[in-house]
Amino acid sequence: MQISNQSAGILLYRNINGQIEFFLVHPGGPFFKNKDEGYWSIPKGEFLPDENPLAAARREFEEETGRPIKVGKFIELSPIKQKSGKIVHAWGAEGELDADTITSNTFEIEWPPHSGKMSSFPEIDRAGWFDIENARLKINAAQAALIDELLSLI
Repeated sequence: MQISNQSAGILLYRNINGQIEFFLVHPGGPFFKNKDEGYWSIPKGEFLPDENPLAAARREFEEETGRPIKVGKFIELSPIKQKSGKIVHAWGAEGELDADTITSNTFEIEWPPHSGKMSSFPEIDRAGWFDIENARLKINAAQAALIDELLSLI
């Protein structure tokens, strides 16, 4: 399998009585269990150079939430570069999703380390809607630029 240094994702937002909220997901697995501020993300995942980034973003959204993204308009945002060097391509989209009903795909790792035992974990262990201030606190620092750009466009 070829490893990509690019991801694509969707920054879902909604307007509740004039208050903008953003849908973010928290990574699953034992490494992120007790980590909160700065660890949430937009639903996203890697894509290959010959793959359409928006199609990949839509696929990854469904894999991480268990729900297809059903919106009419996607707002292309400027790619950002995370601390790891990964480039994230993102689109804003207005929509609604019950954060309590997400069902993420899973991954396997050896856990506990050096135990020889493989354990399965959800890629995303929870999701939530956050107002602008809290979304900026929760999201990966580099991805905060996506929130700011989307706010300037809607």
